[in-house]
Amino acid sequence: MRIARPFPAVLLGAALALTACGGGAENGEPEAEPTTDAAPAACGAPEADPDRPAVGDGAFPVTLTGATGDVTLEEEPQRIVSLSPSHTEMLFAIGAGDQVEAADEYSDYPEEAPTTALSGFEPSVEAVTEYDPDLVVLARSAEDTASQLETVGIPTLVIDAAQDLEDTYAQIRLLGDATGRTAEADAEADRVESEFNAVVEGVCDTADGAGLTFYQELDETSFSATSETFVGQIYRSFGLVNIADAADDGSAGGYPQLSQEYIVEENPDMVFLSYGDESTVEDVAGRPAFDTVTAVRNDAVYLLDADIASRWGPRVVDFAELVGEAVTENAGN
Repeated sequence: MRIARPFPAVLLGAALALTACGGGAENGEPEAEPTTDAAPAACGAPEADPDRPAVGDGAFPVTLTGATGDVTLEEEPQRIVSLSPSHTEMLFAIGAGDQVEAADEYSDYPEEAPTTALSGFEPSVEAVTEYDPDLVVLARSAEDTASQLETVGIPTLVIDAAQDLEDTYAQIRLLGDATGRTAEADAEADRVESEFNAVVEGVCDTADGAGLTFYQELDETSFSATSETFVGQIYRSFGLVNIADAADDGSAGGYPQLSQEYIVEENPDMVFLSYGDESTVEDVAGRPAFDTVTAVRNDAVYLLDADIASRWGPRVVDFAELVGEAVTENAGN
C-alpha cells in the first residue's frame, strides 16, 4: 500500500466535531444529493465570491458578527482563549499568537500554541476564567457556554464550522478584525486562496482527476464524508467522484456509515484513511474481497493526517497538495 505524508488521526467523535460543528442539514447545510452516476465535477479551483465582506481597518472598538450574534470589543484583546483548533491555527497564522493565552486540548498546531487541558466540546466556565481572558473563541458546538461567559463579562466570539473555502477566508479575516491584525489577516487569506488555487489548477492542467472515484474513511467503522462537507469539497475541486454521495440519504448530515460490501461494489480508484497508522493501510488490503478493489490493486490507499483533513484553517493548502499528489499518481491508470 502507498502511504502519503501522514494526516494525524483522531477519534471519529473528535473528527466529526471538528469538521461538522455548525454543519449538517439541521444547521443549514444542504443535504447531499450527488451520486456516483452523476456527471463528475469539473476539475478546477472554485470561483471567488464577489460578495465577500469588506476588510476592517484594525481600529477599536470593533463589533464582530459571530454565529450567535454581534460581539463588541472595546480594546484589542491581549489574553485570548481559543477553544477551536482551526481558529487557533488561524490566530497564529495572522501573527496573533502572542495574544493567545490558552488553547484547548486539541489545539496542537503550531508547536508554540499554548495547549492546555481545556475542553472545546464541553468548556468549563470556571476553568476558562482562570486564564482571565479578554476574548474567548468558541466553536458552534459549544455555543451554550458563550452566554455563561458573557454573564461574567468575558466577550465570546462563536464561529461556525466552515461550509466551504470562502468561509475559511472569511474567518481568517474575522479574526484579523478581532485582534487588530486586519492587514495581516487579509494577506494570509489571500495567500491561502492563491496557493490552494495554484495547487488545484496545476494538477488539473497535467492530470485531470475528473471521473476518478474515491472513498475517505474516517474511522474503523467505515464512516465517510460526502461532497457536501467541507473536506468533500476539497476532493471535488480535483474533479473526483465521492462514492459516499450515493449512500447518503440526507439523515447523516453528510457523514454516512458505509458497509464493506458497498465499498467493494463501488470499487473506488483511491482510498484515503483519516486514522490509524501504516498497519491500518495494510489492514484495508486484508479485508474480505478488498483485493478486487482498484485502489488496493493499484497501491492507491493513502494514510492521511486527520488534523489537516478535518480542520479548515491555513493548512487546507497542505491537504490539497496531498490529494493532488494522489490524483497525479492515479489519473493515468
